[in-house]
Amino acid sequence: MKSPVILWFQQDLRVQDHPALSAAVACGRPVVPVYILDDEAPGVWAPGGASRWWLHNSLASLRSSLEKLGSGLILRRGPARKVLARLIAETGATSVFVTRRYEPHAANLERELAADFTKGGIDFRRFGGTLLFEPEALATKEGRPYKVFTPFYKACLAKFPAASPAKAPSPLAAPPQLSRSDRLADWDLLPASPDWAGGLRATWSPGEQGAEARLDTFLTSVMGDYETDRDRPDKPGTSRMSPHLHFGEISPRLCWQRAKLALEMNGHRGESGCTAYLRELIWREFSYHLLHHWRSLPEEPFRADFKDFPWEENEAHLQAWQRGRTGYPMVDAGMRQLWHTGWMHNRVRMIVASFLVKHLLVPWQAGAAWFWDTLVDADLANNSASWQWVAGCGADAAPFFRIFNPTIQGRKFDPDGAYVRQWVPELTAVPNAFIHQPWSAPPQVLSDAGVNLGRDYPGPIVDHATARARALDAFKKLKKRAV
Repeated sequence: MKSPVILWFQQDLRVQDHPALSAAVACGRPVVPVYILDDEAPGVWAPGGASRWWLHNSLASLRSSLEKLGSGLILRRGPARKVLARLIAETGATSVFVTRRYEPHAANLERELAADFTKGGIDFRRFGGTLLFEPEALATKEGRPYKVFTPFYKACLAKFPAASPAKAPSPLAAPPQLSRSDRLADWDLLPASPDWAGGLRATWSPGEQGAEARLDTFLTSVMGDYETDRDRPDKPGTSRMSPHLHFGEISPRLCWQRAKLALEMNGHRGESGCTAYLRELIWREFSYHLLHHWRSLPEEPFRADFKDFPWEENEAHLQAWQRGRTGYPMVDAGMRQLWHTGWMHNRVRMIVASFLVKHLLVPWQAGAAWFWDTLVDADLANNSASWQWVAGCGADAAPFFRIFNPTIQGRKFDPDGAYVRQWVPELTAVPNAFIHQPWSAPPQVLSDAGVNLGRDYPGPIVDHATARARALDAFKKLKKRAV
């Protein structure tokens, strides 16, 4: 029998448009699929609670897909280096194929494994598949990484058309017998006591089939109005593809191709919506480009001068924000949506992030850590770049003095209060005129709505005008220090 190829799955939990899988099949040798849970290595960003829930379900879906192709999925837990070495010894494999990752720890490990295994006579190959373009393929005229989105966006567009997505192989050659596998249930990825994942189960369908179904819904029902509706949390105006892309259940190349095809089939009606969606895919590329070239992005401000920003460590304020008890309905609605569904509307993410770092002066790293644990789409590149963007310390970031007024943001993007009423039911009967600013309602209006401010719903933990002035003063002090 020919020596097998180990196909090491990481954040590429699919069988369609999978370059590493296609290359393994093209070798004409048996393929040994394996997923390794290596979540205790130094420097690794172990998945948070919501991501662990998603990972369990996505792995179950991938295993089912591989079984339909005549194969299976080996699950092993432990240091990737030891697991792969043991699997090579068990199977007699002479090749290891993997879809590359870009997080600092993962990228370092892949490079080290490539060097070590190659010395030992093992063909270790890294493939793309997570991005439309590899970070090394994009540089300024001076040969430097991009720091500004618009020229990066133009550089990406100039590189198209990209290669067409590859179909899933059928069947998948497997060795006579797969090696021992852990039981997925034994990894304890799912919450048990208490089981807090009810909202996640009601909201999501992890896995490749779920990703394709979600994309189809978006392309047929949402994309035409995406340019305008994507800012409205009270409407189903976004793709909600982010967790599927993060776990690699679908490739960005396939999303791009299907969006273009859907536009053509619709006679190019809704082209602005399609363009806006594809632009968001390139924002995702930009985040990975930054993480690849600036490895400290998750911990340190991209702009070095922000290392001296006078943040305030206020645990009570942080907890009020985490629990959706700030007294600002738009902020609280977003935080409660996050806790219940593991996801938050992008416009609201900007509002709640701005509130934390600018109204409360809590360090952006604290907000990023909370998102990391509670988001099903927690992605190191996107999470880090987005928080730094809002905080004003990132690449091509919004200026720090751009401070969202959560009341005005609510009135503009949730004009009828539907989003707030869904997630802050205490305020259901408050009239539209006061739904985003209940503290300003006359006592009789609150009484008629059954709201006792301070008992049923908190008053604002900070005054907007005072907090804004304090944030601007802190920024001025930072600028003086920089001079």
